[in-house]
Amino acid sequence: MKTTVISLDNAPVGEIDLAETVFGVPVRGDLLHRMVTWQLAKRRAGTHKTKGVSEISGTTRKPYKQKGTGRARQGSLRSAQFRGGATIFGPVVRSHAFDMPKKVRKLALRVALSAKAADGRLVVLDRAAVDTPKTKDLATRLKALGWGSVLVIDSQLDGNFALASRNMPHVDVLPSAGANVYDILRRDTLVLTKDAVEALEARLK
Repeated sequence: MKTTVISLDNAPVGEIDLAETVFGVPVRGDLLHRMVTWQLAKRRAGTHKTKGVSEISGTTRKPYKQKGTGRARQGSLRSAQFRGGATIFGPVVRSHAFDMPKKVRKLALRVALSAKAADGRLVVLDRAAVDTPKTKDLATRLKALGWGSVLVIDSQLDGNFALASRNMPHVDVLPSAGANVYDILRRDTLVLTKDAVEALEARLK
């Protein structure tokens, strides 16, 4: 499918043919949900922790004798029912990551790209490069293009463009190797350079 290539000045500079196998696959919400869940679970720190009975500092002495007090039998002041005691079945340090087949991950990325193309929110840019690393200048250009929430993907990041966009909210810049489903879906507009299109097609075909 053919798409117009534009410049940062919003001028058409040609056309590019997007591969149907990458940008034209059927959109599957279930696959996108699985992939986003996998990504968010994988990046969780998992450092939550509470102390068990063996980790609570305190005496190991029996609080009082077993029988004859009229009270419930107790074996330790470190038990959960006492103030300052342990937490039973509390969270422990662990990884929240789970496995996802590589073929499913590649398919989900194709589906995400196709979803943007189907919604008309995929833009192909000639090159994502600016002369000076000035945020104000880049913000003016993006506003003229009508891009508020945008993800720009390039095969080789331009240093000035990366610096200029670094302080802009709702603007993300990624290399093509770092293209992922979550970042594509969280921004309204997906902007790919011609080099990024070639890199993604070579990676996903």
